[in-house]
Amino acid sequence: MKKLLEARQKIEREPQKSYNKLYWFPRQLEMKVAQMKKILLLATGGTIASVEGDEGLKPGLSGEDLLKYFQHASLSADVTAKILMNRDSTNMQPEHWVQIAKAVAEHYEQYDGFLITHGTDTLGYTSAALSYMLQGLNKPVVLTGSQVPISFKKTDAKKNLFNALRFACEEIGGVFVVFDGRVIMGTRAVKMRTKSYDAFESINHPYVAYVAGDEVHYHWRPQPPEQPFHIETSLSPDVFLLKLHPGTKPEIFDFLKEHYRGVIIESFGNGGVPFEGRNLLPKIKELTDAGIVVMISTQCLEEGHDLYLYEVGRKVAQYPVIVSGDMNTEAIVPKLMWALGKTDDPAEVKKIIETPLAYDLSQDWG
Repeated sequence: MKKLLEARQKIEREPQKSYNKLYWFPRQLEMKVAQMKKILLLATGGTIASVEGDEGLKPGLSGEDLLKYFQHASLSADVTAKILMNRDSTNMQPEHWVQIAKAVAEHYEQYDGFLITHGTDTLGYTSAALSYMLQGLNKPVVLTGSQVPISFKKTDAKKNLFNALRFACEEIGGVFVVFDGRVIMGTRAVKMRTKSYDAFESINHPYVAYVAGDEVHYHWRPQPPEQPFHIETSLSPDVFLLKLHPGTKPEIFDFLKEHYRGVIIESFGNGGVPFEGRNLLPKIKELTDAGIVVMISTQCLEEGHDLYLYEVGRKVAQYPVIVSGDMNTEAIVPKLMWALGKTDDPAEVKKIIETPLAYDLSQDWG
């Protein structure tokens, strides 16, 4: 114990950047300093970092500001904060996903885990995008945020931040979302609620684990990577998501054909696309004939879809469309961008999309 305290005092005497903090578990004081996990916190803004502004809440706190709320935490970790951006996640763009991925890659060898604070509204898109761009992860990349700013007296931010930091210390690889104690694969996280603390759910896939205090209780563990870590950040943002409604005009497809390389159609139920009245099928054929990738997904969150169950599905299945299986929208959009960033060949895009990756697609669909 004496040697441990001397080592800790030595670290605290050494010059360190103001945004570098040490946190300790009292029950782990026997842990050698050399074994302490090094975690990089990448701050991107969001509600968790928001403050009152003239026109409502807006991101204003830095990563260093967030770390101040851990001064009395009992977590054993050496945390360094780096601010990448300070924006509402509504303003997050694919280029920002690439920026985050490159920041992880740049510091990959220096840290044991990564914690990304992010706005909740598009967090699921970012976590999925990172799941595709960060290949061969053998370290945890954990995203979290909050429904209430961390500076507010009553907030979920402190719990989420602590739980996410705790999971970032695990010996596990992959991209994860930690929210309200739940650990979700990055490709399966969907925001279901706008105000409640249990905002995110894992759709069509089991939760990875649950964090309770300093304990992590696993339901299952992802398989170790089969390839070394590398990044693949070529994205094509020319993707459009069209949610059908009764009365959708076929003419909308004329615009899409001129401006997009990929179109995702959120169909009804098991994949139904109208072919009577405002018949959409001829326009879908025009898209595929022009080499534009067309994906068919469903507006139903759970259980995926089956194009061959009903006539309204079989008629669209006669065209070279891609089925999304049981993937959620937050994964479909960045995966199509990622696939189109790799190739212009619709057949190759189809192969990439329909191959399960980072647990985004159940094996029955792949």
